[in-house]
Amino acid sequence: VVNGKLVIPDQPIIPFVRGDGTGPDIWAASQPVFDAAVAKAYGGKRRIVWLEVFAGETSFKQFNNWLPEDTVRAFQYYHIGIKGPLTTPVGTGIRSLNVALRMLLDLYACVRPVRWYAGVPSPVKHPEKVNMVIFREATEDVYAGVEWQADSPEARKLREFLKTELKVDPAKLPDDAGMGIKPVSTFKTKRLMRKAIQYALERGRRSVTIMHKGNIMKYTEGAFRNWCYELALAEFRDKVVTEEETWKGASTAGKVLIQDRIADSMFQQIQTRADEYDIIATMNLNGDYISDALAAMVGGLGITPSSNIGDEYALFEATHGTAPTYAGQDKGNPGAGILSGVMMLEHLGWKEAAKLITDGIERTIAKKLVTYDFARQMEGAKEIKCSEFGRAIIDNM
Repeated sequence: VVNGKLVIPDQPIIPFVRGDGTGPDIWAASQPVFDAAVAKAYGGKRRIVWLEVFAGETSFKQFNNWLPEDTVRAFQYYHIGIKGPLTTPVGTGIRSLNVALRMLLDLYACVRPVRWYAGVPSPVKHPEKVNMVIFREATEDVYAGVEWQADSPEARKLREFLKTELKVDPAKLPDDAGMGIKPVSTFKTKRLMRKAIQYALERGRRSVTIMHKGNIMKYTEGAFRNWCYELALAEFRDKVVTEEETWKGASTAGKVLIQDRIADSMFQQIQTRADEYDIIATMNLNGDYISDALAAMVGGLGITPSSNIGDEYALFEATHGTAPTYAGQDKGNPGAGILSGVMMLEHLGWKEAAKLITDGIERTIAKKLVTYDFARQMEGAKEIKCSEFGRAIIDNM
């Protein structure tokens, strides 16, 4: 990192985790696609040197450790990594491996682009109108929250404190209520919004919509909304225009429109007016909900990538889970994993290789060569294996 920017060599070393469940099958299909695209785009002048690291169930079986320190150190040392889906231990250990990695590496922006590829089955009439990027704050809100069981001494103590010291209406705090606190801070809100606006300016996107439930939770979600506007106007005044300013005659020409929407309303808006929305900046839980809802509109999690990005580090991953039922069957859809690699290549600045893969995916789906999850919904489709889908993408670059 030089002056806050990554300097990428022609042969970067990139740590990868195969993942659990269908992860190894997906990685086996994905890596050849990445390598072929880089080779084709740059005539052998560039290549990725892959370094395997371990996490999840596979790591626990080999090293009796769900998340070895060496893995975290590798991601820190090399700055960029890619991973498959990971099993999270149930009833013991780390609450979520993905959350743990985000916290340890301060990967505060979970970025999830959602768009439709022609031919992919969709439950909505106009999936082609969906082309959004979710910027989800990933280090606070409920995912960094603290909670206590209803009958615990801590919950009783907190309820009593709220009633006696802060004069909260006792009717709001029944004795059998579990208690939870979620933090939302100025600093973390503003750095997320900064990332979202920078992305919009770099990619020529039209708008950033702040999604929140600030009409009810005024000092967490409402504050998130207000702080986002503050950041936009303080740091990007000459490059943005607010929706309220447009009501008074301000033009959006050459500017990024900054607007906000109530969270529940957004779920209606994305279905009825999807083409009016571009980038969505939101808190952790809202972002989890809206990104999965959008994914369903364009074909599901099998075709939806994501990245976790901070100021220095970036970790790319498919949005979907491990799907252990299909492990080792060469059956899963590698689309999300491959598209996460596309995001990684774009992060490297290797846009030519990224476009080759995107074009290859579009042509492969257009030819109706798809894995089982799409084939069962597409008339006239030929069902192919996970590995065969990867090879077809290479053939169609």
